[in-house]
This record gives sequence, structure tokens and C-alpha cells, in this order.
Amino acid sequence: MSSREPTPVTCADPLAARAEFTRAWAKAIALFSYLPVGVLELQRQLTPLVDGLRAALLAEPFDAGAGHRLGERLVELNFTDTAALHASFGLFGCPLLEQLDVPDDAEHRDRLAALRGAFAAGYADGLRDRTRAEQETISRAVLLARDHAEQALRSSEARFRAVFETSAIGIAIGDLDGRITDANSALLEMLGCSLAELRGRSIVDFVHTEDVGSVRLAHRQLLRGNRDHVRLDRRFYRKHGEVLWTHLTLSLIRDEGGSPRYQVAMLEDVTERHMLQTRLRYQALHDPLTGLPNRALFLERLQAAFDGATDGTRIGLCYLDLDGFKVINDSLGHHLGDKLLGAVASRLDRCVSGPDRLVARIGGDEFVILVERTGGTQEVIDVADRVLAALVLPIRIGGHELTVTGSIGVVERAIVGTAPADLMRDADITLYWAKGDGKGRWSLFDPDRTAREVARFTLSATMPAALDRGEFRLDYQPLVRLSDGAVIGVEALVRWHHPTLGTLSPGEFIGLAEETGTIVPLGRWVLAQACRQAREWHDLAGELAPFVSVNLSVLQLRDPGLVDDVRRILQESGLPPRRLQLELTESAVMSQVDEALGALHALADMDVRIAIDDFGTGYSNLAYLRRLPVHELKIAGSFVAGLRDIDGVRNPQQPVDEQIVAALVSLAHTLRLTVTAEGVETSAQAYRLRELGCDHAQGWFYAKPAPADEVTRDIAGRTGIAD
Repeated sequence: MSSREPTPVTCADPLAARAEFTRAWAKAIALFSYLPVGVLELQRQLTPLVDGLRAALLAEPFDAGAGHRLGERLVELNFTDTAALHASFGLFGCPLLEQLDVPDDAEHRDRLAALRGAFAAGYADGLRDRTRAEQETISRAVLLARDHAEQALRSSEARFRAVFETSAIGIAIGDLDGRITDANSALLEMLGCSLAELRGRSIVDFVHTEDVGSVRLAHRQLLRGNRDHVRLDRRFYRKHGEVLWTHLTLSLIRDEGGSPRYQVAMLEDVTERHMLQTRLRYQALHDPLTGLPNRALFLERLQAAFDGATDGTRIGLCYLDLDGFKVINDSLGHHLGDKLLGAVASRLDRCVSGPDRLVARIGGDEFVILVERTGGTQEVIDVADRVLAALVLPIRIGGHELTVTGSIGVVERAIVGTAPADLMRDADITLYWAKGDGKGRWSLFDPDRTAREVARFTLSATMPAALDRGEFRLDYQPLVRLSDGAVIGVEALVRWHHPTLGTLSPGEFIGLAEETGTIVPLGRWVLAQACRQAREWHDLAGELAPFVSVNLSVLQLRDPGLVDDVRRILQESGLPPRRLQLELTESAVMSQVDEALGALHALADMDVRIAIDDFGTGYSNLAYLRRLPVHELKIAGSFVAGLRDIDGVRNPQQPVDEQIVAALVSLAHTLRLTVTAEGVETSAQAYRLRELGCDHAQGWFYAKPAPADEVTRDIAGRTGIAD
């Protein structure tokens, strides 16, 4: 076979580039048309195919079936010599993307590969359909010859002989016992035998050993009259043992009364087509970079494992992702990165592959290992251990000695009660556990952990809608002056009244809100609600009403709109700025001190109070602390807890914690800040804090967080308004 494969050209004009590619394609296949056709005419016929190829590459959603239709169309244009397919494949490489003005990236290269496979399959199907049409013509000619045998014997015999002898398809005529009585030259050449060697033998005698059973069954069905035609793709032996693939058609010919007269066998040599399809299937199911099975073959094998499972059959997956591969790829280049993937694939194949095992590359630096019919979880864990041990050995590539590690998600279970998609999902989840737990290790799927993760995801996903639906509420906890027990302020604490999970405390959802960024709109809502409520209390009791303290998260502190939000909310609520206190944790302030300094000064200039919460639990740079416009320090409850007796016995840590609290109080007063102690639960704690000079306190000893109406009743009672 010969074909011309011109070097692809590029052009700044996309239309000109496509026209040049169409011209090159026409020149490459012009000699292989069944009918003579000029290059210009052929170029005109190929232009819609090129446009269709480009449209398929850019289509959303992508449909590889478009390639199948283009392959069929090439056959319709009378290019029935497979050399036309090979010549076309020579042009359908990755440079084609640039010639068709299509982005040259991984996604479109994968699309081009899929379209190439579908194009070849469509071409093969088109050839098969055309061959079948020829077979039908031959069958009709045979029947026509029989029907006119008595009326025009000589004429029909001549017609039949013309078709019989000139056909490119091998034809054998046999009696009802299957013994060959006549054969055309195409069949003799196909099998490498003479007519004398064929006469008296059955066509089944030449069938490949592994295919004999199915052909004998078809033969019996014909003789019983169950079927008049049987079509099979089967292997045959040539005279000297060579194997050829054929498309075999067996037909039973009947007389005018419907009684069987003789049999006809027609053989088309499809060896080259079969080899092409086998090669294309291999390419479609294997990764071109590593030679490993790809995602398509892996999913096919996985589904087959489920389809063939019985009760008690178990299955396992190891989902592997290389740690830090992107850094290697970016620093050393994609060329070396590809070589590294090839080396890793070879190691995986050597240490894992075997019966009931499959190693596949499913994309990027991700590999999956299928373990069928496992004997238990330990077997799959052993596979994961072997993989990690194989990866840790250095790999020398291009003068570099590289060491890579991998993270593996391990799933092993009984097949009954699960599905391939469940197995893949759980392996993927477990892989990210392994990465999150420190990389270079495997993690085993844990359904309880998954349930918790799903619950967390569900909460985070529904939080924005919950805010819109008004599912959040505020409770308020008093801040008390230690010298006389007066309530001077309240801290606003958000609660989520979930429709199915009940009331959720901040500890159950604030972390999720910070991870997803929902904390910013939620915090804005809390601030607005708290300010409106504080304004109502101020209208009720004037200066005797408590100020309101609202917590700010790190993300809120980073939000460039924070100062404007506070100013707007204060204006809309009418709350005097001095009646608002904003609490920020020590770690949040110190981690963002340079970025937050301007915002904190702007808030302080508005007369808003600033407090540092959980003071003492982190590291504070005192030089920064002096620069911050802070009004209050809130001592963390963990220190206050040390001032509490345990079962009536003095806590041995109490002297140490007393000294720490005393030092924090002294530091705050030196900086001219007031001090609030959190987590006060007993009168003894309150007494010691008062002795140590602490200004304010907060905790269950005074009051638990309560809804706004309870605080309102308390304010009314203390101020005498209720009377």
C-alpha cells in the first residue's frame, strides 16, 4: 500500500489553513477512489467533511459519533481501498488542531483522538455495509438464476456464471450435506486450494478450531429450516495453515415448492480490516504515553467484573495520585514530566499486574489499580504497600534523580449491594483523605467518615439558602461588671435552626462558613441583626442598655468592604457607634495585622469599640498590640477554668493559672485596656477574678445565652421600666 502524507502546513488565515488541509487530504487519497475523480472535484467533496470535523471538535457537548458519520461518508464517496483510511490517519495528527483553528490543549487532543477512532470505526462499518449490499446482489442473482432456470436456462446460467466467476467474494456451492460441489476462483485463491481439493469437502473443514462449534451450529440451523441465512465473522485456515478473518454468509437455497435444494457459502476476506480494527481498539483503550490501559478500558473491565459477580465476590480499588507532580512538571518541563509518568507506569505494571489485576492511567498523574475477586481488605492494602515501596526508589531521567511519592485511596468490599460508580466515588474520596492526612500514604475507606464528610458538605451547600430562608437566629450572653454585677453589654451568638437537624451551635457550622466564604454574608447579617436589636434596647433604656459585641472572622477582616458595611449598618439601625463592640480573635488580628491596621483604625475613628478575643492562647507581638486601636482584651476561658476547684478540692494548676491571669490583667491595664474574663462558671472564679483586678466577666455563672426577648425582659426589670 502506498500513500502520500504531505507535511501539514499552517496559515495565519484560519480559512486558508483549512482549505490547504483539504487540498492536502484530497491529494493524499485521490488514487484510492473506486471511481476516477479529479483533485479539485475531490477537494470540493471533502470540504464538508473538514468543516464537520472542526465542528465536532468544538461542539458542546462533545459527540465522538460525528467522527463515525464522517468515516461512513468517505466510503460513500467511493474510497473503498483501506489505503484511503491510512492516508487520512496520517493527516489527522495533533497539528490538525492548529490547521482547523481549534485550541491545542489536552481536552481537544483527547477529542481528536476519540474522533480518529470513531472515524475509523465509521469507515469500517461503511465498508461492511457496502459488502453486505454486494452480498445481497449476489444472493438475488443466485435466486434469479434458479427461478428462471426452466424458462431461460442458458441465459440465467450465463448470468450466474458471470457473477459467480467475477465476484471478489469467495463463493462455494454445496449439497444438503454440506459437501462442496463448486467454488469460484476468488474462494480458491482465498483458501489457496484447487477446485479438486475442495470438491467433496465441507466448508466447515477450513474453519478455525476455536470457531468450528459456532459454524456447525449455524449449519444445523440451516438444514433444520430454522433460518435461511446466517452471517458470522469467523477465522478460516488457508491450505498451509495461515489464518484469515472472513465475513461468512451461509444461505439455504430452496426450490419452487420450498424444499431445500443446495447451500451457498460466501466468504469475504476481512483480515486487513480486522487487524485495523484490532489496532484501533488497542489505541482507543490504551494510554499513548504510558501504554497502560486507559479510563475507557478500566471502566469496561470494572463493569465486566460487576456483571460476572456472584454472591460473595469481592472487589478492590487503589486510586493513586502522585504527590507534587505539578511542581516537577512546571520546574523541569512537560517533556521530563511525561518521561516520569512513563517510568512510574512501568513500575506499577511490574509490581502489580497479574491475574485479576489491572493497572490503568485514568488521566494526568492519576492511576487506578483494580483487584478482582479479592480475599479481603488486607490483600488490597498489601497492593497499596507494594506500590508505595516501589515509588520511593529514585528515578533517573534526563540527568535528574527524581523521587516521587503517592497518595492512595483504598476501597475493598463485596460487589453485592454496590455499583461501579459507588466504588469509584468512594476511592476518590479516600484518596483525598490520604492527601489531607499527610501524603505518601494510603487511607482505607471509612463509611462513618464519609457520612460525616457528606453531612459537612450538605451543611455548607445549604447554608446560603438557609440564610435567605431566615433559619439563623441570635442569642445574647451578658457581659457583667465584676465590681457591682451590673450588665454592661451582651455578646451576640448565632444559632442555626436547621429544619431537620435541629438547633446547631456555632461550633457546628462556623468553620464550614469560613471554608466556603459564606461567613462574610452571614457575618454581615449577624452584625445588622445585632445592631437593630441593640438600638431597640437603647430606645428602651437609654444609657442603661447594654452595648452589643459581635464577633468578626478572619475572612471578614480581609473583606475590603468591612468598614463601609459597618458604617452603613450603623446608619440604617440608628445605633450609636459607641454601643457596638467588634471582637476579633488574637490569632486573626496578629496574622492579618498589617492588612487590617487601616480598617481597625477606621472603625475606631467611627467610635466603634475593638476587643481581642481568646487573648493568651496565641502569640502576640506587643509592639503591634500597642499600635492597634484596641479597647478591650478578653482572657480565654481555658485560663479561667484553672481558677475553679475540682470536686471541692483546689486545682493544683490554680496558682499557675492565677499568675497567668494576673499577668494578662496587668498587661492590659498597662496598655490602658479593660479586661473581660470568659467562661466564668462559679462564684469562686468570679471572686478570684475580682481580686486579680479583672474588670468584666462573662459565663454561665451569670447567664447562659438567651433570645433577645429574655434580655429585653431583664433590662426592663433592672431599670424599672416594667413597672
